Amino acid sequence: MLGVLQGLTEFLPISSSAHIRVVSAFFGWKDPGAAFTAVIQLGTETAVLIYFRKRIADIVVTWTRSLWTPHLRSDQAAKMGWYVIAGSIPIGILGITFKDQIETTLRDLRLVGACLIIFGLLLALADYMARNELTLDKHLNLPHALTYGVAQSLALIPGVSRSGGTTGAGLLLGYRREEAAEYSFLLAIPAVLMSGVLELFEIGDGPAPDWGPTILATIVSFVVGYAAIAWFLRYISNHRFTGFVIYRVLLGILVITLVSFGVIPALG
Repeated sequence: MLGVLQGLTEFLPISSSAHIRVVSAFFGWKDPGAAFTAVIQLGTETAVLIYFRKRIADIVVTWTRSLWTPHLRSDQAAKMGWYVIAGSIPIGILGITFKDQIETTLRDLRLVGACLIIFGLLLALADYMARNELTLDKHLNLPHALTYGVAQSLALIPGVSRSGGTTGAGLLLGYRREEAAEYSFLLAIPAVLMSGVLELFEIGDGPAPDWGPTILATIVSFVVGYAAIAWFLRYISNHRFTGFVIYRVLLGILVITLVSFGVIPALG
């Protein structure tokens, strides 16, 4: 079930980590922890690597060749490589600095519910203000990449949503919805891969499930996630985020209400 949740929600702007946390609490399961969430994200990130394989291969090859071939440094694919690296710096620094809080305090369901509501409303504002004009190949630059990166780092808090935060930032910068979402997916690759690999050593310890269930959840998240990418990119090309915003706000209210009345615990 958690693998399906991860696959369905990783690319939608509704926070996969929040859903794993909330559903576990609702069914009375122990919080599987940040390590489990990070590792099964390797499944959905593998879906990204395969879905965007041609785009990623072009970026990696051109960026690598540009290191010793000066004329390639002006190529947009080479620049994209640097933009992804630069945009990954904020989440890397904050993830290491606040690792303990991410695994404990920030998983409080009261905070998760509040983030679902607040950042859902911010996504609605970004969607309303969006010019829906700019494209990555013509307009992405270093300041924009860093802005995306700061927005992505907020997703360290369950309930914010990596997809929602970075896509929302792209909308505020003036990018087309599908362009903002594509860069959101590309930008997530280094952060998710590094986080997942580092957390591999935590599987089986503390709240994290053993290897068998974790591997199963990772495989399921890959299969479901691949389908979710294709659907999401088609959907946002001609739809607003209104439905996702309403869902986030209602879910956030439900979570806070259930915690307030003692139906589910805030932590644990």
